[in-house]
Amino acid sequence: MNIDKITEIFCLIDDFCKEFEEVKKGYVIAENAAVRQRNRKFRLSDSEVITILIIFHLGQFRNLKHFYQHYVQKHLTKEFPDTVSYNRFTELQKKVLVPMAVFLKMCCLGKCTGISFIDSTPLKVCHTKREHANRVFKGIATKGQCSMGWFFGFKLHIVINDKGEILDFLLTQGNVDDRDPLKNKNFHDKVFGKLFGDKGYIGKNLFEQLFIDGIHLITKIRKNMKNCLMHIQDKVLLRKRALIETVNDELKNICQIEHSRHRSFENFIANLISGLTAYCFLDKKPSLNIEIIDNKKIASVA
Repeated sequence: MNIDKITEIFCLIDDFCKEFEEVKKGYVIAENAAVRQRNRKFRLSDSEVITILIIFHLGQFRNLKHFYQHYVQKHLTKEFPDTVSYNRFTELQKKVLVPMAVFLKMCCLGKCTGISFIDSTPLKVCHTKREHANRVFKGIATKGQCSMGWFFGFKLHIVINDKGEILDFLLTQGNVDDRDPLKNKNFHDKVFGKLFGDKGYIGKNLFEQLFIDGIHLITKIRKNMKNCLMHIQDKVLLRKRALIETVNDELKNICQIEHSRHRSFENFIANLISGLTAYCFLDKKPSLNIEIIDNKKIASVA
């Protein structure tokens, strides 16, 4: 990976972590006031741990242990001179989970342009035949169904704009309805204008609720539904809903937010947050080229 890119990512994260620690002072409640708290600095700072996690998802590595031991500790010794053992590094992932999540929410998400796409994708934690033997996610993950069949794990709900930037995301259990995040107004602060979704978001009450809040939900209709008039611009953009499917594909196959080798729920969340953050640092994202011709928007996939 380009060293300049690593330096750029580290500088952004390090500046944020310093500001985050200053703001956090005075607001954190100690677990036990009678026990002396550690004030000695860690060998690896929070910004270094977060940077390593992000560049892992940006590279072509599939195994974090192999990446850390055979790439970071051998080829990035100048950038990270004080590395720790891999077991210690996995422990530090839990420590940086909160600042990394806040960094993603505050510094990495895009802005709504009035054209948004929504979808959910399953995050499988194991095969459905091994769901009863899985102890890591016992009582947390659930069995759900998607267009690809049954799965055991979670659902990642994301909203993107026409530039391929993630506007917001939400993690739920696998058996949660796709419409629940919209019904609970989880995305209302980040979205306005037209919102395109698949047939799983069809609902009269949901449409009316979103319309009152300034969001126009546009979906295809089912075979047993009456046809309705749709503006040609909306019909063209609805055909481009595959854009969010491409984003889901890059999140899973490039940023690797899904795998079945987790040993704790905290590291599962750290892997997900770092993968979403890495996607925001991709140089090229799938997007739509929207040209205005005769006051009509015509979209094409870039």
